[in-house]
Amino acid sequence: MKYHVDLDIDLKRNPYKGLYIALEGIDGAGKTTQVDKLSKFFKKKGKKVVTTREPRKDGVLGELTHQILTSKVKFPSTAIQYLFSADRVIHHETIVKPALASGKVVITDRCFWSAIVYGVLDRMEKNYNRESVDFLLITQSILSMYHQFIVPDISFYLKISVNSSLGRIKEKSEKELYETRTKIEKAFDGYEWLTDKFKKEITVIDGEKEEGIVTGDMLKVIEEKGYKI
Repeated sequence: MKYHVDLDIDLKRNPYKGLYIALEGIDGAGKTTQVDKLSKFFKKKGKKVVTTREPRKDGVLGELTHQILTSKVKFPSTAIQYLFSADRVIHHETIVKPALASGKVVITDRCFWSAIVYGVLDRMEKNYNRESVDFLLITQSILSMYHQFIVPDISFYLKISVNSSLGRIKEKSEKELYETRTKIEKAFDGYEWLTDKFKKEITVIDGEKEEGIVTGDMLKVIEEKGYKI
């Protein structure tokens, strides 16, 4: 017997005076580089800045996460996002929310948007397709994360091709769990779905451009959205 399940959701908005910016993208998109560039820009403007990342690599959960991502510890793929989510709660309560409440600019390398892309990938590794994503988001409660965590004021998706991703990460000395062609292709498709589904929330930036131009494109968007920089 088939059952119809449908719902409307809203996102948990930032109620604080600080500015919350998130950078998303497949591996090698330049997120870490651009977090650093944005941080330096805002600091020069006299802003207090907190840079962070998800998943984290410090703390008890961060250490375990790193071991899982580098395949040093085996973990069921369907359980990985629950671990990330637990760390995300700690991260938001101890770092993100206090920084925003004090008026700081918080810039993060990934946020809960990644939980959608990679959470779906973990659950549907063999049969990843867009047609099943809506159903999975509801039945597996990935959407519950929207109500737990503040959505960034501005979310950027740094878009690069799968080939560019592979080219940029090929020199890494330690490959991570999601850094295979197959998984990067699925993550790319997941971000395409995500940015189409939440086009009002996520701004697509051409990550193939020169680093300084990518930074400038993001700053232009921030200003256009009415944030003084």
